Amino acid sequence: MRPPLIDRRDFLRAAGAGFVAAMAPSAWANTLDADAVFATAFVKRDGSYGAAVLSEAGKLLHTIDLPDRGHDVTFDPVSKRSVVFARQPGTFAVVFDHTGRDEPHTIASVAGRHFFGHGVFSADGTLLYATENDFDNAAGVVGVYDAHAKFKRIGEFPTYGMGPHELLLLSDGRTIAVANGGIETHPDYGRAELNIATMKPSYVLVDRLTGDLTEKHGLPPALHQLSIRHMDADRSGTVWFGCQYRGPGTNRPPLVGRAPRGKELQLLDMPQDVLSGFRNYIGSVAANPAVGTIAVSSPEGNSLAVIDTASGRIVATKALVEVCGVAPDGESFMATTGAGDIVESGGSIRSEPDYVWDNHVLRIEQVG
Repeated sequence: MRPPLIDRRDFLRAAGAGFVAAMAPSAWANTLDADAVFATAFVKRDGSYGAAVLSEAGKLLHTIDLPDRGHDVTFDPVSKRSVVFARQPGTFAVVFDHTGRDEPHTIASVAGRHFFGHGVFSADGTLLYATENDFDNAAGVVGVYDAHAKFKRIGEFPTYGMGPHELLLLSDGRTIAVANGGIETHPDYGRAELNIATMKPSYVLVDRLTGDLTEKHGLPPALHQLSIRHMDADRSGTVWFGCQYRGPGTNRPPLVGRAPRGKELQLLDMPQDVLSGFRNYIGSVAANPAVGTIAVSSPEGNSLAVIDTASGRIVATKALVEVCGVAPDGESFMATTGAGDIVESGGSIRSEPDYVWDNHVLRIEQVG
């Protein structure tokens, strides 16, 4: 379960006069009334890149520029700073605050490494962890950055697999879960996937303080082309994951599963019409711990499904063109799409025609 992320009153107190002046009166009023803001990466129709802060009503509150396409955003509730990571094989991450008060700070990947688009802070905000590619050795690593020293890279530890993607800090504050997608890439070949015939995806737990492997779980040999990519934890602490299949397009393998601690991976048996609608691709996974649900999205299949975490039953589905970003919102989820739409939990849609929203959206909610 992710910790509460931001106190709205602190957010408003921190917002300087320049930020207020830059906002339309209606946007500022919406921020005052909002229970949350959301952060996401985007591509503009003119070809430029950035990250945005959205109100609960889906209105644009603040943006920063990025040098290339972003992917996911993580948030530190201690310093109230976010980091947006470049899409793989990107070589930058950008630290920013939501008020626009402080200038963004860029983290550059070190030689021989690139980012995989995801990261997470330690609970005390002192360290940032990022999935990275040791591409010359075809090995996944987690880079460790000192948030109190301008995000200087101070070390790394292995992910005990290849092609790590999303990572989560579990509730004990020490264990990091990593989804190893199992796919070999090298920046000399762009985003080409070099080992589809021999993929070995895995889900691992690693001690973030020692770098030691705590648990490692693979998939059955017949599913070795099922790349484990995105994850979130439900209110019981169980991690749910979504996969992307690299085998024959006519196959319909399970795409969603859960990873109870100390047990083997459990793949979810979905109704065939729902499973087929995903077109073998889950793009994002988000939990709503308050109501005990998980949402999974497929931009390839233009579909979103909500799962009851207790029973594993599908409780809702929705067709949305190029939907990918999902985040908890009230008793349901907000979704963003590659068509520029922001879909609130109540179903209303707000369009930003100049924007293409990227794969993920992060809820940043008030505390207290």
